[in-house]
Amino acid sequence: MVQTILSALFSSWAAEIGALFWLAIALIAAVLEVSVPHFGCAFISVAAVAAAAAAFFGFGIPVQIGTFVVVLTVSIVALRARLLDRVGGKGLPSRTEPLIGRHGQVTHDIDPVLGTGRVNVAGEDWAARSAEAIAIGTRVRVVGADGIVLEVMRA
Repeated sequence: MVQTILSALFSSWAAEIGALFWLAIALIAAVLEVSVPHFGCAFISVAAVAAAAAAFFGFGIPVQIGTFVVVLTVSIVALRARLLDRVGGKGLPSRTEPLIGRHGQVTHDIDPVLGTGRVNVAGEDWAARSAEAIAIGTRVRVVGADGIVLEVMRA
């Protein structure tokens, strides 16, 4: 009888420890998702809660890990793309987009072979490139941007 009670207490204790372990992982993943949102850690958090439920109901470690993997995989495959489409929008606004079409002046020679050159547009200094060589002091027009490098042509 004592052995039965101890066995029940140990299995209950092990289930609680397993559930607490998974809940700690869920909490850490949730904090990471809030700190650096990228729609990855939220799914880990949900899967860890499911694994904690499996641990709470007394299932063994293989079932807990299996539950975690299945819930994580299904949630990522089924929900991630939909959530990104709904919440994602255009993304971060571009600093260079408002400069397209504006005029500026070359401050360092633009060399298409080396890919070097700088221009002043709207009072700001920008790296620039062009299909043709352009000398210092030439007036240019911004026709595009590649990241933070403006693509320009003679005005």
